[in-house]
Amino acid sequence: MNVPRLEKEIGIEVYATRTEGIGGKLRQIPEDFMVEEVLLNGSKASIEPHNIASITGHGRYLICVLVKRNMDTFQAVQTIANRLGVNSERIQIAGIKDAKALTAQHISISRMLPEQVTQIKTDNLWLYPLQFSNEKIHSGMLFGNQFHINIEGVYHPTSTITKRLENTTQELLKLGGCPNFFGHQRFGTKRAITHIVGKHILLDEWEKAALTFLAEPSPYEHPESRQARQKLLETQNYREALSYFPSRLVYERQMLVHLAKQQRDFVGAFHRLPKKLCQLFTQAYQSYLFNRFLSQRIKDDMPLRKPIKEEYKLTLNDEDYLALPLIGYKQGVSTGKQGKIEKRILEEEGVSLQNFKVSVMPEISSKGGLRTALTQVIDLNVRKPSTSNVERSRRTVNMSFSLRKGSYATVVLREFMKPKNAAKAGF
Repeated sequence: MNVPRLEKEIGIEVYATRTEGIGGKLRQIPEDFMVEEVLLNGSKASIEPHNIASITGHGRYLICVLVKRNMDTFQAVQTIANRLGVNSERIQIAGIKDAKALTAQHISISRMLPEQVTQIKTDNLWLYPLQFSNEKIHSGMLFGNQFHINIEGVYHPTSTITKRLENTTQELLKLGGCPNFFGHQRFGTKRAITHIVGKHILLDEWEKAALTFLAEPSPYEHPESRQARQKLLETQNYREALSYFPSRLVYERQMLVHLAKQQRDFVGAFHRLPKKLCQLFTQAYQSYLFNRFLSQRIKDDMPLRKPIKEEYKLTLNDEDYLALPLIGYKQGVSTGKQGKIEKRILEEEGVSLQNFKVSVMPEISSKGGLRTALTQVIDLNVRKPSTSNVERSRRTVNMSFSLRKGSYATVVLREFMKPKNAAKAGF
């Protein structure tokens, strides 16, 4: 079964299921892709607040729910900081949420009053306070996310759609979950270059990294952005680029401001970006390698749930799951056949473990770690197709499910949809 070119570029080379896909499109509107964060203590960040009572608890941190619509997480945090007149470092999150979606997540803001945050409300962003706490929000608190998805524009007959949905569901149940690939958002669906920037950084190729981030055009992005990147690629005149780079390219313009003054200081230009964004570059390359490792394992028909002999494992709910490495300066390859796969891919890529120690920007270095090969699809509920809201002759499929932190809804959805073009399908 053919995998879209865009997915192969991010290391996803196979499907785990063999059933034909239903097609369709995601994210026709942000409400088609709703995400609600769930913490380990069971607290769910609801998109619609329910009977907000008086604020309880004590401590220096105000815990709130951030609801955002069609907005990047980092930009949302910066917008809140600007509105409150504080440094964005005072705002902490547990995880990054989809940009083209309607999402709700927990945040903490140090030394802030509830009445101050309730005043922050726009069409695309609003906050509501929950409680005070002595502990700020961090990734260790996160259990996962609950998803409510509409797949629009499915053109097959209802009976065909229903059968394919049922067959894919059964295949995933038999497998014990879904391959835990890093999803499209990790790399950028309209412009899948995040991991390429990361590789250049790890190889100490900072000019290539900067030009990839700033000037690599994509056919799927806004024409104005694409034209701006193309012109910069041809001229490499950073000062001039500030006059025509659109305001929507916030991070690119931050780098250009620096390069307009110091045109060869590419490391300094990356320092102008949020630290968490810079970390994403190297993490995205780790993710790309993981996807390639997992793809080849599936191609070789090796088991995904249980580790073989001395392979890496992680324990979830008192059960051991096969784990593959996220390569870093302290995390090496697997043993046995899987290790041979990983070594070959690293040789092809021309990278080593020590490349993940970035001396000129230590904060984006990565020790590496482990990640399960499968992710459980919790409480999967696939409803019967209904008449599409977009086009009466087509169908809409609604589904909901939960995933543990770090797992991607789009990786589950691609098994059901099997799109021919992931970007046009809304991934």
